[in-house]
Amino acid sequence: MANNWNIPDWLEKEVRKRDKVCVYCGCEFTSPNVSKKTAASWEHIINDAKIITIENIAMCCCGCNASKGQKKLSDWLGSKYCQVKGITLKSVAPIVKQAIENGQ
Repeated sequence: MANNWNIPDWLEKEVRKRDKVCVYCGCEFTSPNVSKKTAASWEHIINDAKIITIENIAMCCCGCNASKGQKKLSDWLGSKYCQVKGITLKSVAPIVKQAIENGQ
């Protein structure tokens, strides 16, 4: 996957090492040729592309990324998409829980 978000190489490596599955729904990533919805994509947990930190950059599936869009994380977690997928504060990855605890 190409890095079009100016994420430094060292940070990209750390995030890829940490996020082996979608930080939201927990699905295993697939090749875009297999399924675009479960392919890995870059996620800015706080919707600000200028915040390029280990706390804000994550890997999620394209399905979750498209659903979340520009929504505030806490609002998105209450969406129908999350309800249908069973995505809750308890089920998300620790990096997402941390963002919510910090007011996102």
